[in-house]
Amino acid sequence: MLLYHGSKEIVQFPEIRKALYQKDFYFGFYCTNYIEQAERWATRFGKSGYINIYEYTPDPSLRYLKFEDMTEEWLDFIVSCRLGNPHTYDMVEGPMANDTIFNYVQNFVDGKISRAAFWELAKFSHPTHQVSFHTISALNTLIFKRSEEVYGRKK
Repeated sequence: MLLYHGSKEIVQFPEIRKALYQKDFYFGFYCTNYIEQAERWATRFGKSGYINIYEYTPDPSLRYLKFEDMTEEWLDFIVSCRLGNPHTYDMVEGPMANDTIFNYVQNFVDGKISRAAFWELAKFSHPTHQVSFHTISALNTLIFKRSEEVYGRKK
């Protein structure tokens, strides 16, 4: 199966980097199975970037958590990760809290909207996908194939 990672650079050797802010599934290396989504990641600042393409081979020995849809469990997991709470999974897969959804998640975390209001707002978003790799063992399931340059549009 092919997975895509959008970046401002070519990433032949993926790595897990600790950053200023936690992401949906905590610190990790993030890919998607939607090439269009990877292109948005690569060009999110209106500049050119790269879609890095990897062959993914599952490893059944890894601790793997998958969310098929945006559920209560998914929301609670994202909130916990965004609050800086680590987990013990090698990989996590599921819908992405894109910028719009993230704002709803943040409003929920801050107590500005109820859980019911979150779900009412979130149901209008288009589908997204992400798989995050949290350990070296998980990264070893990826083989870099190639990269493609993509060009951003000034807004």
